[in-house]
Amino acid sequence: MAGMLMIQGTSSDSGKSTVVGALCRIAARNGLRVAPFKPQNMSLNSAVTIDGGEIGRAQAWQALAAGIPPEVDMNPVLLKPNSDIGAQVIVHGRSTGNLDARAYHQYKPVAMQAVLESFGRLRAKSDLVLVEGAGSPAEINLREGDIANMGFATAVDCPVVLVADIDRGGVFAQILGTLACLSEHERKLVQGVIINKFRGDVSLLKPGIDWIEAQTGKPVLGVIPFIPGLWLDAEDALPTQRQTRTQEQAHAQAPQDDRLRIIVPALPRISNHTDFDPLRAHPQVDFRYIRMGDEIPPADLVILPGSKSVQRDLHSLRAHGWEPYLRRHLRYGGKVIGICGGLQMLGRQLLDPHGIESDVASSTGLGLLDFVTTLAPHKQLVNAQGTLLLGSGAPVRGYEIHMGVSEGAALARPALRLQHGGDSRADGALSEDGQILATYLHGLFDTPDACQALLRWAGLDDAPRADYDARRLASIETLADAVTEHVRLDVLWRNVASRS
Repeated sequence: MAGMLMIQGTSSDSGKSTVVGALCRIAARNGLRVAPFKPQNMSLNSAVTIDGGEIGRAQAWQALAAGIPPEVDMNPVLLKPNSDIGAQVIVHGRSTGNLDARAYHQYKPVAMQAVLESFGRLRAKSDLVLVEGAGSPAEINLREGDIANMGFATAVDCPVVLVADIDRGGVFAQILGTLACLSEHERKLVQGVIINKFRGDVSLLKPGIDWIEAQTGKPVLGVIPFIPGLWLDAEDALPTQRQTRTQEQAHAQAPQDDRLRIIVPALPRISNHTDFDPLRAHPQVDFRYIRMGDEIPPADLVILPGSKSVQRDLHSLRAHGWEPYLRRHLRYGGKVIGICGGLQMLGRQLLDPHGIESDVASSTGLGLLDFVTTLAPHKQLVNAQGTLLLGSGAPVRGYEIHMGVSEGAALARPALRLQHGGDSRADGALSEDGQILATYLHGLFDTPDACQALLRWAGLDDAPRADYDARRLASIETLADAVTEHVRLDVLWRNVASRS
């Protein structure tokens, strides 16, 4: 059987995804058949796999690092929150319906069986499976029936490495406290610790490292420095920085007055906000997420993003003054794009006869485009490519994840022409005055030509051609180089081999 190693964290956002991605790339460089695996993920950023299912976006870019296409077995259980106490449950890439927290707790034995089946299939065709935990194993209230952290590790006897984030402070308390919350058997599975996001002279950290090793008996396998300017798909939370650029990129960017102003409402249930990473990275774009309740600034382009709960998020937009803002914005020549749930909001009406998202059967849309959307039980999951029906017809590619069917006169003027397999079809809508573009395609800005064409349409006449995919791949290589330099990989790989 293949080797296996699980990366768990002392907290959310400690760096589990990045460490797994880096190790995937390092193993692939050395000729190993390596696969990422996350038993249970909770995320509204998802991707469509080669086998037509849905997984967390982090596992998709980890598969890219491993040099293989993403597949549903890499993330067998995905939870997509649609309220504060409930989520849509995706098992083996397909929705099984909505469950509240208590009902999902009862469902966990079924979910664990799906997890073990997927893990077994990945191990059978891999030299190494790198497993990512979720949150922290020290969350006592979630330990019963756990399938995401130590519950999984003990079920398959998988060695574990803990990652701790020193950037948020209290790193030694994080490590000591996490280990204290584990059972004796679970602590034995922990083979060592990696400290992540360190800034400064690492020699000054040595007294602390010596102390934590003496206190816990666990070796510190490495200290990974803070790496600015990485562009990797976020697993869920909105970026804490509106722009993340290196110092060199910041100096090279256009003056503030010459940059295209793009804003996106930070909806309560915003989904797939990775759509906007190419815009956040663009040197001539002033990109901002606008929180509900914040003052809405002037903009050249407003993008309504995807949503896991379209009617609720539309209600939130209205409650915070976005509807009159959008009408005024368009009246003065501004541009608007709606993507997926954002497309649905732009129509005349939203119908939910099956109660898929809520118990509200019908809502009035913004009425900016003439169509009606009906939510249906079947979820559209497809990777597609095609042509942007704007300007010179730039190539586009991306993916669709939605449960809505839209029909109406506005769709007679499509925004894109897409191909999937041997089929060709129209997608979305472009308003008669050319100010509003709507599409179901996520990844709209990922291809350099499409991004350039859309920015020109929005008012950036001299938009340069920026290759975001190349930046993502370069970030993966940078990350792998840093882990190779700063982590004792010889010790880490010996712990993998010992459980093969």
